[in-house]
Amino acid sequence: MKDKPTPKPKFSREALRLARSSSLGSLEKIMKMLLAPGGCPWDRRQSHATLLKYLREEAGEVSRAVRKKDWANLKEELGDVLLQVVFHSALARRDGRFGLGDVIKTINAKMVRRHPHVFAGGSEKFSTPAQVLKQWKLIKKAEKARAGILKPAARCR
Repeated sequence: MKDKPTPKPKFSREALRLARSSSLGSLEKIMKMLLAPGGCPWDRRQSHATLLKYLREEAGEVSRAVRKKDWANLKEELGDVLLQVVFHSALARRDGRFGLGDVIKTINAKMVRRHPHVFAGGSEKFSTPAQVLKQWKLIKKAEKARAGILKPAARCR
């Protein structure tokens, strides 16, 4: 006896609009719907800890696509990494910790702070990647020291 073919799902207009969107807000909305009551049971059961293996897997798949110069696959795998960021942010929002906007604001501020040679007008200009990396490390070390992340002995170096 043959199995009956699965009927083709009929998606709502909103679902089709979300599927065609290139907006980060649409991805955030999709994730919110998946985590909502009546959403996806698998997604609703996830935690930051249970998602770690998927983040590692997706990062490895990005690495393989880059090594193979498989640009079409890289586009897909980068989307999977982005989904992990959005997923973790949605879980944090659900728990009252922070949301995707906070993650984006944090990285925007970090990128500006750590590139004074680009964003600080009259600041020193660099001509080599090595100079930029040295400056990045100095800025990062100073930030961590101000935040109390470095051990007292490490600050003295």
